[in-house]
Amino acid sequence: MMKLGYSVQDSLDRTTTTPATSTLQATPTRDSLPRRMSDFATLGEALDYAATGVRGLNFHDPRGNLARPYPYSELRRDALDMAYRLIAKGVKPGDRIALIAETSPEFAALFFGTVYAGAWPVPLPLPTSFGGRDSYVDQLAVQMQSAEPTFLIYPESLENMAPDAGRLVGAETISWEAFGAEPVVETALPSAATDDIAYLQYSSGSTRFPHGVAVTHHALLNNLAAHGHGMEVNDTDRCVSWLPWYHDMGLVGCFLSVVANQVSVDYMKTEDFARRPLAWLDLVTRNTRVGDTSISYSPTFGYDICARRISSQSHVSERFDLSGWRIAGNGADMIRPDVMQSFVDAFHEAGFSAKAFLPSYGLAEATLAVTIMPPGEGIIVELVEESELSGEAWPGDRPQRYRAIVNCGKPCRDMSLEIRGDDGTPLAERQIGQVWSAGPSIMHSYFRDPESTEACLQNGWLNTGDMGYMSGGYLYVVGRAKDMIIINGKNHWPQDIEWAVEQLPGFKQGDIAAFSVTMPGGEESPAVLVHCRTTDGEERSKLRDAIREKVRSITGMNCVVELVPPRSLPRTSSGKLSRAKARRLYLSGEIQPYALAA
Repeated sequence: MMKLGYSVQDSLDRTTTTPATSTLQATPTRDSLPRRMSDFATLGEALDYAATGVRGLNFHDPRGNLARPYPYSELRRDALDMAYRLIAKGVKPGDRIALIAETSPEFAALFFGTVYAGAWPVPLPLPTSFGGRDSYVDQLAVQMQSAEPTFLIYPESLENMAPDAGRLVGAETISWEAFGAEPVVETALPSAATDDIAYLQYSSGSTRFPHGVAVTHHALLNNLAAHGHGMEVNDTDRCVSWLPWYHDMGLVGCFLSVVANQVSVDYMKTEDFARRPLAWLDLVTRNTRVGDTSISYSPTFGYDICARRISSQSHVSERFDLSGWRIAGNGADMIRPDVMQSFVDAFHEAGFSAKAFLPSYGLAEATLAVTIMPPGEGIIVELVEESELSGEAWPGDRPQRYRAIVNCGKPCRDMSLEIRGDDGTPLAERQIGQVWSAGPSIMHSYFRDPESTEACLQNGWLNTGDMGYMSGGYLYVVGRAKDMIIINGKNHWPQDIEWAVEQLPGFKQGDIAAFSVTMPGGEESPAVLVHCRTTDGEERSKLRDAIREKVRSITGMNCVVELVPPRSLPRTSSGKLSRAKARRLYLSGEIQPYALAA
């Protein structure tokens, strides 16, 4: 008989009593099952092993109360039933199954069921609070046109949207409630090989020209092993996450990784986090108070929201105990040291340590992680002179200006990095160039897109599309090459312009989008779209002047300043600002700026 490696008190402290008087008990943090760091041939084997232990997934309601514990043993049983249902419907190995990626037991079972059936799960996004019904249906349809799925399976709550997208591409659609009610007839399951494709991942920015990243079992498990070793996962660690499962950091980092590394995890839905962000910290606090340590990741904006929300509250230490937050991961967008400092300032009284911050860098084309900061080193910043970023020598006739660049860690296990110039030549230490990576977890290809695959994969090396430099074995990421604004041969990073405007009163992260436009005379100019919350014409005029002067102080040039309605700047499905889409919508007239005052 297997001995359960956790205490009775650990179980009692995680017990939730619901109004219906049923008592729920979360899966334990500790387990006597020997931990294996993703050393499996396939993802199915990883779940088979995790299911022999007592850990699992735990789903919480908007207030952070436990709503559904889901041990890995139960997940495996449900996933096998889903696999049998798929096979009964004629699904064959290599077929694509589109799944709306709601954070739920149903999606988890369907994802692994698809894997057991030898097909490829294709996680697709949920609708967001911006964009509307038609744009969501279009987004689903475009990604499914690329994936060509046999089925689209969706939560019943999307009955008025998802089937329309399925019909546009000829996919059979069914809600997961209806699919889960189908009879189960056990049959032989196909055997998977480690070099088979495990799933397709569409990047959060994929709207018009989506790239389906094909990831093999071998690549996935190699990257998941890098997570476990890089974060030094131990027996007191418990994951906490609100990240969406249709984004690689949520799907790979906080769902597949916890299964393959046998970690219990507490989830709240992304939309619940948006409404009550401090409930995230309540879950971390709960871990601390029962003697567990927490691993939890967020993009910069997650920390920003919490710091802003708590700024108007007192008695932080009475509500929160964040001393057990061992790894506060940062990733998925540019890491801003000012925001991280604001979070430390807001929560140091609750025991949060700045050393818990763990910056990392990754992308779906590398499965997820490329670099990880060694635990305990925190955030390290280097100041880089603007002329180095723009690729020209400092002229000496003006004061030097510096930008803080955050250290994103060392190449993770089995990953190699090079910084290359435009001609592909490797660059020396501290020279800014294109970030290239190589290793076993690099993607197989873009699905059915050999031209795009060839454009970014060369002799096993991936051109990430990002710019950065190496310093002392650590990677410093400067920005996205495709976002760069080049005016008169000089490089300007949109982040610098956006951050400068954010320093003006009344603005916050995500209020500004900077990009280049072609003026009537053929010259390029920076354009800045800014959310405006005032209706007074005179105030708007003063605001334009202030923004224009702020940008001039950074770039030395005049810019086009457009004030736009709040919430009109587009975001990706993971919540990041989409500059490319903002530029397209602005140039097409779909984003209508406020008129100039008479």
